[in-house]
Amino acid sequence: MKHIVWLLKWLVKAAIFFTLFAFALNNQQDATVHFFFGTYWRAPTVIVVLVTFMLGLGLGIAAMLPKVWRSRHLGRSGPTTDASTANALPPTTLGTPHGN
Repeated sequence: MKHIVWLLKWLVKAAIFFTLFAFALNNQQDATVHFFFGTYWRAPTVIVVLVTFMLGLGLGIAAMLPKVWRSRHLGRSGPTTDASTANALPPTTLGTPHGN
């Protein structure tokens, strides 16, 4: 069963690869991207799509970095014991796990 799942995963990966490869072969005509002040960039359509995807990926990662850095910093500093939060939480009773 494990071998069948592994083979199915590789077949899906191969299908995605060949679909994208056919897309690249079918979109070799030039596309023109117009910027400001009359400047433009002329490249094959597949390159324009790939660069746009990479820019979006980079912007998404850059937008998430501050939150990741903040959470890592909070994780390294350890739990904080504040008097207002310590009194606000009710005490917990630890019992045996799963009622045993």
